Amino acid sequence: MNADDVGSPRELTGLQRRRALYQPELPSCLQQGARVRVEFGDSTTSIDPKCADIVAQAFPHTFGQKLVHFLEPCTTVPGAHVIEEHPPIRVGVLFSGRQSPGGHNVIWGAYAAMKAQNPHNVLLGFVGGTEGLFAKKTLEITDDVLSSYKNQGGFDLLGRTVDQIRTTEQVNAAISTCCDLSLDGLIIIGGVTSNSDAAQLAETFTKHNCKTKVIGVPVTLSGDLKNQFVETTVGFDTVCKVNSQLIGNVCLDAVSAGKYYYFVRLMGGKASHVAFECALQSHPNMVILGEEVALSKLTLMEITNKICDGVEARAAQGKYHGVLLIPEGLIESIPEMYALIQEINNLHSNNVPEDDIPSQLSPWAAALFKFLPPFIRRELVLHQESDNSAQLSQIDTEQLLAHLVEAEMNKRTKEGNYKGRKFSSVCHFFGCQARGSLPSNFDCNYAYVLGHICVQIIATGLNGYMATVTNLKDSTNNWRCAAVPITAMMSVRRHLRGPGAVPIGRPVIHPSPIDLKAESYAVLREKASSFLLDDFYRTPGGIQFEGPGTDTKPITLTIEGQDYLGDIEILQDYLDKVRNILKPGCSREILKAAISSMASVNDVLKVMSAPIHAELPLYHFN
Repeated sequence: MNADDVGSPRELTGLQRRRALYQPELPSCLQQGARVRVEFGDSTTSIDPKCADIVAQAFPHTFGQKLVHFLEPCTTVPGAHVIEEHPPIRVGVLFSGRQSPGGHNVIWGAYAAMKAQNPHNVLLGFVGGTEGLFAKKTLEITDDVLSSYKNQGGFDLLGRTVDQIRTTEQVNAAISTCCDLSLDGLIIIGGVTSNSDAAQLAETFTKHNCKTKVIGVPVTLSGDLKNQFVETTVGFDTVCKVNSQLIGNVCLDAVSAGKYYYFVRLMGGKASHVAFECALQSHPNMVILGEEVALSKLTLMEITNKICDGVEARAAQGKYHGVLLIPEGLIESIPEMYALIQEINNLHSNNVPEDDIPSQLSPWAAALFKFLPPFIRRELVLHQESDNSAQLSQIDTEQLLAHLVEAEMNKRTKEGNYKGRKFSSVCHFFGCQARGSLPSNFDCNYAYVLGHICVQIIATGLNGYMATVTNLKDSTNNWRCAAVPITAMMSVRRHLRGPGAVPIGRPVIHPSPIDLKAESYAVLREKASSFLLDDFYRTPGGIQFEGPGTDTKPITLTIEGQDYLGDIEILQDYLDKVRNILKPGCSREILKAAISSMASVNDVLKVMSAPIHAELPLYHFN
């Protein structure tokens, strides 16, 4: 991006102009501008009990902070208060991570909230993401700057570059910038890596008495920043809708021609959330989830044979076409491929040139590398991403599988085990086509609300928090807004599962895999046979911005229906009722009954919260 073009007004099409006029909705707690009631809840811990002490040691200043709720100003809650005074503040904001539809609305929401609090507030955007932060390259956000970026796709208002704030030099540069610009807050918009860096930056700022409060925002197309507090991420809904439209079109093309198998790889990082959601929306014949492969420890040839078995089953019904979805991260979920990639990553870390990597592999890895087609070999040795992982978007896993399936089908034909037509494939990779799309109404609203929450977090004086919203399946008016310490979402990856397994590495937010015990996954498994054989294709069409279909949300979100903050409120309500019943003076019988019941509850919760020693899926995530 040319630095001179940053913040320049866009030339908008008719549809873009109409989208720029859309006013995102706010939940009731944020509808009165500067007047928001703040309620401090209980102190938080780590999502993995076994890692709590390690996270606490790594983040002594920011671990264990309280969960914070933002409520309507008229709400009567003991201990909650409304911040009445809003002196002028200066806040910085930057994009970090892959482009994700809706990112611009986080900036718009933050700007609107800041001006509602105090018209003298200043919002500075860092041009070029983290590199702009280090170099103090800023653009003041104004109404004129925002006018052609509201409800628009891309990250081109500010752009992005290297997506990390990790080295001592980078952290020192960030501190210098925030101090020199006298920033009261720094909003970092990104996914798991960016928010992990935000937590470390917040800890360092506190240690060095830097007044800047660091806030994270969950914006990533992959949907893998997902936990008790984060139900989904900004951009996930849009990306899945755009991809599902394309997949639906491919399905109709497949059944029309009747002679091709389409192998479609979907961008989405290490987890398979995008492929999973798109499968529920478009009903392809097959979808291979990385989490299933990792759980079953399927080899590359076992996956190939499973696909070939599906092709044979369809051929028995006279069907020689089909659509197969493949997540971007599948390649790392295959045990032998993961081990090969790890070897290559280690060689990269030791500064071995790309051309020399094949000759320095271990014997077994070299044999596997030689077995793979030349195009895959070239892609595997490409330089790493900024988080030191393989460039998954550059590895054509769909072409690898299509190549292996064709070879196996030819073999079966030669051996007389398959008597159908010759297998033919067409390969696609859907990535950038979706991430620059106009965001859906859901993503527009969600991002705008998160921007508002960021400003409330800064006004409350909180550092090292993430802006979150729960109850997203409900109407916007009923969304629950909160601030959650980022450390509460962090853990340390265990390389082994079993008795005596110990955490290894530094605390970070890890990509959340698909929960194979979730209700949404059960729905997919229930329909798998029908999808495979019946051509039960679904064509969602394009994103609807007005009229029927505008309020649709991700199927996984609506099925799972998680509302963690709501459940905490229910628990708190029960505890309050128990306290009222058990006031001094209550009967001995009631007291004994309460003690017995609470002892049982305590025993059950101790067992459930103990470290898990049973064998669990081992997901090959860095």
